[in-house]
Amino acid sequence: MNVIVCAKQIPDPAVPGELNPADNTLKRDGKLILDESDMYGVEMALQLVDAAGGGEVSLVSMAPNGEVSGLRTALAMGAAKAVLVSDPELAGSDALTTAKVLAAATKRLGEADLIIAGTESSDGYTGTVPEQIAEILGLPSITFAKSVAVDGGTLKVNRQTEAGYDEVTSTLPAVVSVTAGVVEPRYPSFKGIMAAKSKPVETVTAADLGVTPVGWAGAGQQIVDVAAAPARAAGEVIEDDGEAHLKIVDFLDGLKVI
Repeated sequence: MNVIVCAKQIPDPAVPGELNPADNTLKRDGKLILDESDMYGVEMALQLVDAAGGGEVSLVSMAPNGEVSGLRTALAMGAAKAVLVSDPELAGSDALTTAKVLAAATKRLGEADLIIAGTESSDGYTGTVPEQIAEILGLPSITFAKSVAVDGGTLKVNRQTEAGYDEVTSTLPAVVSVTAGVVEPRYPSFKGIMAAKSKPVETVTAADLGVTPVGWAGAGQQIVDVAAAPARAAGEVIEDDGEAHLKIVDFLDGLKVI
C-alpha cells in the first residue's frame, strides 16, 4: 500500500510570528517545523502501510527557501521520500493554488492508494486544501477522520461530527483529512533521525509541475492592511439597589434577546 501525506512546514508556533512589511504575509525566513496536525497524518499513514504488510509512505510539501527541516522530522518517523515544492513565485498563493501545486506534486510521486492531510494547518486555518486536492485529482474526499482503516480496496472512516461520528466508506484511491488524536504520533528514534538525512527529497518549482499562474497572480488578491483588533470596551456595571433585575431586563430587551 502506498500512501502520500501532505506535510505542512510552519514557523515554530512557540516563537511570536512576524509579518513581511512588503505584503503583510507571515514571515517564513528561518527554520520551519512539521505542523503538529500533519504528524497525525504521517503516523496514520505509517500504521496503514504496516497493517497492509508492504508499501511506503511519501511526502509532499510546499515551503520557501528549500526548507526541509520539517520534512526530515517526518522522514525520521518512517516516511521513505518526499517532494518539496520551493519557488519564490509561490509567495502569496491562496488555498486553491496551494491545492493545485500539492496535487501536481502527488502525481510526480506516482499512483497512490491514499492521500492523507491534516484537517487544517496551524498557520493558515482555511480547512479547504484537502478537499480541493481531491476535486483537482477527481478522487473521493472524506473529512474530519477520527479513525481510518483499509479493508481490501475499501476505505473505512469514522468521521467526527458534533453529535459523535459517522461511519463512512469509500473506494480507493481517496483523499482523507484526519483530526488531531486520530493516532498517537511516534517520536523519531536516533536511528530514524540519522537515516532521514540520506532519504531522498526532490526539490521542484511550480514551473516543473506545470502549475500556472501561482503566487499573487494566481490568488487574484492582495492583503492591503493588517491592524490590531480594537480593545474591548468596558462593560456596564449594574449595582443591585433592589431594582437591578429590571435594568438587566431592559438591557436584554435592547439587544432583542427577549
